[in-house]
Amino acid sequence: MMDQNLLERVNPVFNTAKMTVFQLASSGVKEAALVAEKLNLSFEETQNSASVTVAPEQMTANTILVETRWRTCAAIAEKTGCKTLVDLPCGYTPRAKAMSQKGIAYYGMDLPAAIAEAEPAILSLIDEDKRFSVHFRGVDATNGASLKAALKDAEGPLCITTEGLLMYFTDSEVGALCDNIRMLLKEHGGCWVTADTETGMQYILTMQPIAGDRFMEIMMQSKTTAEDKSDVNVGGNSLNVSPMGDVALNMKNAMMFLARHGLKAERMILSEHMPEINSLDKITPEQAQAIKQNMQKCAYWKITAMDTETAVDTADLKAEDFDMQASVTGDTLILSLKGRVDTLTAPNLLALYERVKAEHELQSVAIDCAELAYISSAGLRVLLIMQKGCPDGVKLSGINQSVREILEQTGFDSVLEIAE
Repeated sequence: MMDQNLLERVNPVFNTAKMTVFQLASSGVKEAALVAEKLNLSFEETQNSASVTVAPEQMTANTILVETRWRTCAAIAEKTGCKTLVDLPCGYTPRAKAMSQKGIAYYGMDLPAAIAEAEPAILSLIDEDKRFSVHFRGVDATNGASLKAALKDAEGPLCITTEGLLMYFTDSEVGALCDNIRMLLKEHGGCWVTADTETGMQYILTMQPIAGDRFMEIMMQSKTTAEDKSDVNVGGNSLNVSPMGDVALNMKNAMMFLARHGLKAERMILSEHMPEINSLDKITPEQAQAIKQNMQKCAYWKITAMDTETAVDTADLKAEDFDMQASVTGDTLILSLKGRVDTLTAPNLLALYERVKAEHELQSVAIDCAELAYISSAGLRVLLIMQKGCPDGVKLSGINQSVREILEQTGFDSVLEIAE
């Protein structure tokens, strides 16, 4: 079994899910409180970050936002009539319990590190005679093979939900996710319901009535907290509708991004679908009314596959082809990578590097990328660990155009040495 520490280090973004379950518990979701208790989560651990102590206004707004997202996505999913819910990512939230009680098959899918902790805690809340309909699977959302395998026994049509996922993705990752979801929808039928495309707008419209004059200060604190917890830049891809500048144009561009991946979206106005939100009772009636009115201005998106065929890169369906070869020449670790380096495979790369480094005085790492098909942020994080751990850094050679674009999008082309 892979070392849990390695899983966490290659992709610490799952730590933000612990923020979410604690916020759900604060909103009065009893099952979330039980999960938090089983995981021994504390306020300081889940809400504060390395550089930011959460402000009361921030905690209040976060709790309202998370509860609204959690309850509304579930309500929309039920209205679709789909009998299988795919929760991507499922995090540590106890949605499986409610779905199992309603006769809806539940597939909770997340990073392996999150699943390892969440599955036993959540299953313990579910009656034994209902557990047959609950499934937890460790996946990488950018890895089509892992998603396909995780749903091999699922009966369609599917309702796939994403809450708090897209904001942590780069353009290449969100593009891979779109291709993978389209593949699943074409195979199983159904739809994708996401709260993420307009999450920045929803956050602003929730925060403004609460924070007042401290609005911008609290907004920046929230962004810093999320980035500290996840170790990624938040909100920097084409499917996140920026609330800044020309919002209509930003929304159009996001719709066009979906269309390029064979998907189309219907905006579900939030105020028309959100059920009763308990945490609104914790603020003044005037603030609560302002937030409810503001929810007329933002939406969740219900996304379906277009009928027309689009060209989809199928490299991500060959995860079984991942391989790496290693040797040491002098003080240089020489690696050859094949296939995909993502959340599922990056821990193996990190484990190999640290094992070799413990046995040799490494000065540099040279990586042959001629057969590297894809690298996610988890893989890039391992390269950065190598870069920081070796005086002469990391040198890449033989990279193809798609990997080069990922490096350029993330700024790694200026961090690592790349042979032309």
